[in-house]
Amino acid sequence: MSTPTTFSLADRGLKLDTADQTREHTQPLSASTTHTTILLNGNTFGPSACTHLSPLLSSQIALSTINLADIFTSRLLAEIPPALSSLLTSLLPLRKLQTVDLSDNAFGLNTQAPLVEFLRKHVPLRVLVLNNNGLGPEAGALIADALCELADKKAEARKEEGAEAIPSLETVICGRNRLESGSMKAWSRAFTKNKDIKVVKMVQNGIRQPGIEVLLQDGLAGCANLEVLDLQDNTFTDVGARALARAVPGWKALRELGVGDSLLGRKGGMAILCGALARGNNPNLETLRLQYNEIDGKGVGLLCDVLRRGALPALRRVELNGNKFSEDDARVATLRALLEERREEAGAEEGGAEWGLDEFSDLEEESEEEEEEEGAEDEEEEEEEAKAEEILRDAEEEEGRNVSQKQDKDVDALAERLGKTDMVGQGPKP
Repeated sequence: MSTPTTFSLADRGLKLDTADQTREHTQPLSASTTHTTILLNGNTFGPSACTHLSPLLSSQIALSTINLADIFTSRLLAEIPPALSSLLTSLLPLRKLQTVDLSDNAFGLNTQAPLVEFLRKHVPLRVLVLNNNGLGPEAGALIADALCELADKKAEARKEEGAEAIPSLETVICGRNRLESGSMKAWSRAFTKNKDIKVVKMVQNGIRQPGIEVLLQDGLAGCANLEVLDLQDNTFTDVGARALARAVPGWKALRELGVGDSLLGRKGGMAILCGALARGNNPNLETLRLQYNEIDGKGVGLLCDVLRRGALPALRRVELNGNKFSEDDARVATLRALLEERREEAGAEEGGAEWGLDEFSDLEEESEEEEEEEGAEDEEEEEEEAKAEEILRDAEEEEGRNVSQKQDKDVDALAERLGKTDMVGQGPKP
């Protein structure tokens, strides 16, 4: 077996416009066709430079990873499609190329066509990274549709070459792209088609509650192999929380869940999520990211209850900075102690970022007015909190398909009533 080799121009800030300029820096690609990794990120390539690169790339028969992030800085809009087409077309024959990073390039409606064409056809693709590409909902939907077509082509290739020869699409990282709710139907179809997906990161995309619901309920809920889901900095509230609560019990392999900065603490969203996690269907969940969600001390207490019941036996890290409780709250101390006990049992070193709570540098403690309102909660709100606790208790005691359906109904009913009552001390809605 040959030794993996890397060719790198990473982050050198080169501006290559001509074939001669490019040739000066790419001699190793001419000298050897066995590179397994090529890093071109952090430079800028014009159309002529990309035309020169094209045959050099297509000759790399062992290539498994290529980084093409941030390669068009300062280029005119008209330059990008032909340059991108030269590069991506040259990659299509490479049967071992499974990981492609195209982050930090502008791929809006005017420049997306070469990327869409590549994604439709590149059957070996396993890992796709598209961060900060300015896609918008229309171009984002086109990317998702291309991944649907890719799934069909993978299925056809498996019939001819065997299942082992064709990898599934396992990782999609598509953050900071303004995908918004308008593209979520397309993305839900893409994940339904590529149901073996393991890692999905779609942070900071302006996806609001209806889009989150579609993405989770119609798409990701059917991805039983999901290990990492990061949807931070989108908008959940109780609508998204309810959709997440329906989906999360089906992700038995889930290791990381990121739903920070998503207004999850409003309208009882934290109670809904904890009710789902308490069912014990996520035994591998290690990290829970819940920062900046307006979660109060009661929400922390619900999470403590889930841990006490042993429903999340692998949970080791909870991130809660930026929420609405005091660091001195007894429930915070309880959660910290529960996680510390697990660290000690595992024999892990103290102070590591993989264990315990994150640093509370930006907590938002409740104002005196909010505390007064909390003290004056009416009977309806108390009943809703009791119902949340009941769901947690039922999750520990009941098992089986029929029970899960009953709990889904309980969660839906709770969420519907919480639309009228805010569990974080805001009182009844008008």
